[in-house]
Amino acid sequence: MIPPTELGELEAFRSLLAGQPQAEVEGALCTSFGSMPRSALFNRALGLGLARPATEAGVEEIVTFFGERGLDYGITLTPDARPSELPEWLQARGLRRGYAWTKFARGPEPPPPVESDLRIEELGADRAGVFADVFLRAYGTPELTRALLERIPGSEGWRCFVAFDGRTPAATGTLFVTGTIGWIGAAGTLPEFRRRGAQGALLAARIEAGLDAGCETLVTETGEPVDGRPGSSYRNLVRAGFEPVYVRQNYLSSEEADTSGTDE
Repeated sequence: MIPPTELGELEAFRSLLAGQPQAEVEGALCTSFGSMPRSALFNRALGLGLARPATEAGVEEIVTFFGERGLDYGITLTPDARPSELPEWLQARGLRRGYAWTKFARGPEPPPPVESDLRIEELGADRAGVFADVFLRAYGTPELTRALLERIPGSEGWRCFVAFDGRTPAATGTLFVTGTIGWIGAAGTLPEFRRRGAQGALLAARIEAGLDAGCETLVTETGEPVDGRPGSSYRNLVRAGFEPVYVRQNYLSSEEADTSGTDE
């Protein structure tokens, strides 16, 4: 069984990359985005070894899926992925551990109070360009992803939010709802608006939206603490009532494979 912490992200990326080549392999989802051939955020396998134990034949099928398309890619492994030989199978095929992510979850409790002088708005399809523009500039995502981003406001399952300073957009965040699970992602703040509580306010808005949608579990992720020191995203999540559940390894096909989603 795929746990909520993985299922929310998996279904969000299935939706985000709808229309691009995808494959189901032994319960894992392989997504691809040929316009970013080095991106291990868009080109990756999620959920391997969770719905059912993986096999070496399944791993080979995943490697072939990306190899035939000339893509660098990632394969995520949770601590519960089966069988225990999976890391050795991936390493035998040239994959190596990259930067790991901490997975978070929280229940349906209201968010704690947040102080910010920024105003939060939910944007629909009619303002998709505003949402995409802010995220592209804030997160450093290439312009060629604009069409993906502009498609999600107003799409089934998606709720897109922007923080404003007066009438000036400052930061973004999304919620994707699948069943009773809400996945929180796409957080980006323009440099000139940082340290003003934008992401705390956006987290609170998305938690409230998830509760309104009937979510029983809200999930998200951010990078593993470096040298034991959590980053600002990690601290924001803890303040918002999220609890770290486990650290997930990202196995990467090459040194050029990048899990950030940017063009760096």
